[in-house]
Amino acid sequence: MEDLRLNVSSNPHVRSEVTTAKIMGTVALALLPSCVFGVYNFGFYALFLLVLTVVTCVATEAAYEKIMKKDLTIRDCSAVVTGLLLGMNLPVSAPWWIAVVGGVFAILVVKMVFGGLGQNFMNPALGARCFLLISFTSRMTAFTYDGVATATPLAQLKAGEAVDTFNMVIGKIPGTIGETSVIAIVLGAIVLLLTGIIDLKIPASYIISFSIFVILFGGHGLNPYYLTAQLSGGGLMLGAFFMATDYVTCPITRTGRIVYGILLGILTGIFRIFGASAEGVSYAIIIGNILVPLIERYTMPKPFGKGGEKS
Repeated sequence: MEDLRLNVSSNPHVRSEVTTAKIMGTVALALLPSCVFGVYNFGFYALFLLVLTVVTCVATEAAYEKIMKKDLTIRDCSAVVTGLLLGMNLPVSAPWWIAVVGGVFAILVVKMVFGGLGQNFMNPALGARCFLLISFTSRMTAFTYDGVATATPLAQLKAGEAVDTFNMVIGKIPGTIGETSVIAIVLGAIVLLLTGIIDLKIPASYIISFSIFVILFGGHGLNPYYLTAQLSGGGLMLGAFFMATDYVTCPITRTGRIVYGILLGILTGIFRIFGASAEGVSYAIIIGNILVPLIERYTMPKPFGKGGEKS
């Protein structure tokens, strides 16, 4: 006789063909233009670092789950995306072991210790990058271009020197492997937007609020040259489209996403304009990640019929 009892399971009950593996695979595909340009711009050692961070992240996740006797989750490709983002945030002068240390920290400490994908409270790649910046500052801030040690355009801009904004947009400048070319980053962002992986709420509110902050407090007023240099330099574009929009660590509410983006823009502006460093994107996003629960608390819409004023 057929068993007609219903199987009761926890919510959500809505099913979709969109899986984590498909989302992460699309993100990895969208990162390829920046990765390819990074290899072209900095040479094959950049490719070695990118591959090494990906392999380290995947291997660390697999080893942890094997030791802890958990289901293997590396097929969801989230570790691949973490590895790519971490590698893209490394300078090409970084020794190979920094890539390994960063990959292990990203997966083991930031992701798996807190319960794995969906439980981490900050972006694993950015968490690892901030850890590396604090632990190995000189190595993480040593930039070379064409074999010559040099300052990044943002550092030159902060020192009052002139920079070539055209080269900054194209990407023919020193910096981390995946952050230099605005064109390559935007091409990847278009893929994410067209496929519906992200929307413009966070990137647009981030970039617009940062631009307003720079105009008001940057000391150059509405100077297109200075503003373009600030938008094109450092990890702003990469962070706005690929890291601030991380599903796990950004707000889920519509208003919360806009508030989150504005917060990131203001924090980045404070770090760049008033801080000792010329950058600030990584720390801004990490602080934003930490404040997401608070943002969601005050932007969560009330259910219909709840919370109305009593007469």
